[in-house]
Amino acid sequence: MIDVRTIFTGQYEASLAMLDECIRRCPEQHWDGRVAKFTFWQIAYHTLGFTDLYLSPTEAAFQPRDLHPRGLREIYDDVPSRRFDQGELIGYAAICRDKAVETLATETPESLRGGSGFSWLPISRGELHIYNMRHIQHHAGQLGAYLRRVEPAWQDPNVLRWMKTGWR
Repeated sequence: MIDVRTIFTGQYEASLAMLDECIRRCPEQHWDGRVAKFTFWQIAYHTLGFTDLYLSPTEAAFQPRDLHPRGLREIYDDVPSRRFDQGELIGYAAICRDKAVETLATETPESLRGGSGFSWLPISRGELHIYNMRHIQHHAGQLGAYLRRVEPAWQDPNVLRWMKTGWR
């Protein structure tokens, strides 16, 4: 029998690995580059902040980290209270990966069928995990496309590897 927790873990890890690769390989001169409305680092921080939040059982259960000096406001506001550097966000990606593995290990068939834990997301907890992975992958694709536009070396399609499952 297929264990959906194993599948979700592999896909969280793959999504986060691709995001992590974009963060790691972003040249310093593009860290503050505009990707759309926001800078590269703001999008990376936003993605990781919501990943962290949605891996919590509920909004009330979320434990803000040092990266969130204003608590949840730091994640919800369009612009964080300070600029985050590359090393901090690489570390945050690893924290989110560990949290995904730990969270999914505790999920049960009943919890996955239950509510998301977030009033603005009237979906099951299982669907919340898919929603969260789609969000990570959306922004990893956005950051990868930006780097391909501004960095000649990134125009090689093998530079950002597609991860099938798991952390690299």
